[in-house]
Formats: sequence, C-alpha cells, structure tokens
Amino acid sequence: MASIFFSVLLALSVLSSPFLRNANAHTKLGFSADLIHRDSPKSPFYNPTETSAQRLRNAVHRSVNRVVHFNGKDASVNSPQTEITSDGGEYLMNISLGTPPFPIMAIADTGSDLLWTQCKPCDDCYTQDGPLFDPKASSTYKDVSCSSRQCTALENQATCSTEDNTCSYTLSYGDKSYTKGNVAADTVTLGSTDNRPVQLKNIVIGCGHNNAGTFSKKGSGIIGLGGGSVSLISQLGDSIDGKFSYCLVPLSSDNDKTSKINFGTNAVVSGNGTVSTPLITKSQATFYYLTLESVSVGSKSIKYPSVSDSYGSSGKGNLIIDSGTTLTMFATDFYSELEDAVASSIDAEKINDPQNVLSLCYSATAKLNVPVITMHFDGADVKLDSSNAFIQISDDLVCFAFRGDDQLAIYGNIAQMNFLVGYDTVSKTVSFKPADCAKM
Repeated sequence: MASIFFSVLLALSVLSSPFLRNANAHTKLGFSADLIHRDSPKSPFYNPTETSAQRLRNAVHRSVNRVVHFNGKDASVNSPQTEITSDGGEYLMNISLGTPPFPIMAIADTGSDLLWTQCKPCDDCYTQDGPLFDPKASSTYKDVSCSSRQCTALENQATCSTEDNTCSYTLSYGDKSYTKGNVAADTVTLGSTDNRPVQLKNIVIGCGHNNAGTFSKKGSGIIGLGGGSVSLISQLGDSIDGKFSYCLVPLSSDNDKTSKINFGTNAVVSGNGTVSTPLITKSQATFYYLTLESVSVGSKSIKYPSVSDSYGSSGKGNLIIDSGTTLTMFATDFYSELEDAVASSIDAEKINDPQNVLSLCYSATAKLNVPVITMHFDGADVKLDSSNAFIQISDDLVCFAFRGDDQLAIYGNIAQMNFLVGYDTVSKTVSFKPADCAKM
C-alpha cells in the first residue's frame, strides 16, 4: 500500500440538518464512536452460551492466528497480492454506506487499510446473515477509473479492466481467504456517541463481488484504520489532523460498557500521566510501529534485543501496536526471560495450560501477588496493571497474557486496556494515558 493519502479526496459538504455533521476540506472534525468488542452482547458474533472465560480463550486463539496478518507483509510489498488474515479483529464499528445510508457493522482493524464490504451482485460470496450492500441503490456510489488517484493509491492491490476502464482490487489473506471487487467512492456515515452522525463524502471503499474463505457469516466487512493511503484515517486526513484514539474497556467489565474510538479534536491525549513515544514509519505503511527498549519486572530490567533479525523485530520500530490482537507477542528468547522474571516474583504453583497456548498459568483461586510490569518504550514508560498482564481463560486457570513468537513482536489489546491510546499520524507519536475506560 502507498504512503499518506491526499486530503483532496475528501469532497465533504455541509448539510443543514442539525442532527448530521459534515465537513468541507477546511473543516476540523471532532467526534467519538462506539468500539464494540466482538464478544459483546451488542455484537453479531456474541454467543450467549459461552462463559466470559471461554470468550477470552477464543480471543487468545484468534490472537495466535492473527500473527499471519502481519507476517511477511514487508516481504510481499512487490507481490500482486498481500497476505493478511481474514476476519481476525476484535472490535467492530457501526457505519453506513451510500445514500440513503445502508447500515453495516464491520470489524475495525488497525492492521489493515481498505474499507470493504460484500456487495450485490455477488458473483461468488460467502454466506452473510445480514443484507448485502447494493451499489445501485446508492445515489452517491461511483466506480473509480483506472487513471484515478484513488486507484493508483492502492498500488499492487489494484488491477484495471481494459474493457470498461474500471479499477478493481484483490486482497488475498494468509488463510487463503480473499475478497475481490470494484474500487469505488461513496458516502460513509459514521455513528457518533452524541447521536449526531458524521457524514463523509467520496470515501474510497471496496465493493466485494467475489469473496470466499473463512469469513464469518456474521461479519459484514472490514473498516481499515491502518496507516496506509486508503485507510479511513488517511482519507479523513486534515479534517481530523491525523489524530485518532481509543480507550478499551477491560473484558471483565460490565457487558453494557462499550469501548470508545475518538477522531480529530476529540482524540487529543494530554494531561497528567500522559507519555508519548515516536511512531515509526516503515516500508509497509499499514502497520503502526513503536520502539520497545526494555521491560522491567519489579526492579529487574530486561533489555530488548538490539540485533535486528529477518523480521525487523528489533531496533527502531521493533514492535507493532495493534487493537485487533489480544495477546502481546515477543521473540521467544526475550519472552522466556520475561516469563522467568514474572514467575520468580509470584509465590504460587504453576499449572499447565491444557491447550498449550499460554505457558505461565496459575490456579484461578490462587492469590497472585503480581509484580509491577513496565513497558519501556522510546521516551515513554507504561506501567501495566495486573489486569493488563494476567487473564482468566477458564474457570480454574489464570494465565500471563504474553506469548513467545519468533515471527514478530505485537503489543496487543489486553496490555492496552484502561489506557487512552492516541495516534498522531502527523506528529508521528503514540501516547498513553491511564484511564477508567468504562467511564469515558
């Protein structure tokens, strides 16, 4: 995918309705929306027969599988198809496409760019519970031409039809799932927590007419919040000053409490307790990279490896921060040292995870004296709460929410819960501020 998109794509206009917000190219937006965990009762993925521990266990498994989402993307920049993992995010957003607005609930993903959904006519589509978007029913929908900047921004994911000069896209996922369809522009309406929806015109979307693989029938597509040129963040561009933030409610909280995602003036993270670290840009613009220098467990400091490996998982930008991955992943050797330091600080008997996914577990009835774990990013020390470090994955098992993986390092969402996490893609910083996200 390409670098930063041009804000000229936002041909936003002002409507007279007091209940609908719009913007022109010079308008600064500030709004917030619900970020719905896929295991929330508000989510189409919700299974009322599962316990909270079972839901966490499933999230752990999805987290392990999601490594494919990131693995190899730097190496595949010149490939006609990019490998990512299908349907793997953990949070959803309510949006509407077209005019009149057609509502969908799609996975919000900081690890991908294009906003896409299944569209009529579906030549070959996976089964979807909800209705499909019909581009012919939208008065504002238009396919984009091969020569347009919207098409060229997709780079190797776009192809052109010599017959009708329309731009098509192909996204191929690591599990062999894929979506293919037309690159188009249409009006996107975002729900807002103040009941004044935000309407954005001429947003580039993917209208998928040929989609297959392991996509869930309960899903309606992807909302790309990555750093690439066609992500929603890049397309909003100057109108939000490149800023968005979120506050993730702990999974153990009341089911009625919903996480929030903020844009523009609402997304500023500042005040007492705020720390910031540089956002590193790499050849794969989609992902948000940070630099981890060390992790401390109590008074013991464990330095992150300084020698780069083939995955670029050390040095500057040695870790991806991602809202769609549950666990935090580190290189195996580093993780082993971290686990040993944590285990030596806890006076309790270790228990094996019967599924062998997490390697440091204890009885759920044990009183664990969890040491203070601090992530030392470049210029920012982030002190984790015990709930950021340990999760209950069964009725009788509590486990360390970190894992060794030699493919790459990911800072997952368990470690981010109850922090206001702000991304500034203009100033190139990510900020952390401790917060009670259920009260925001």
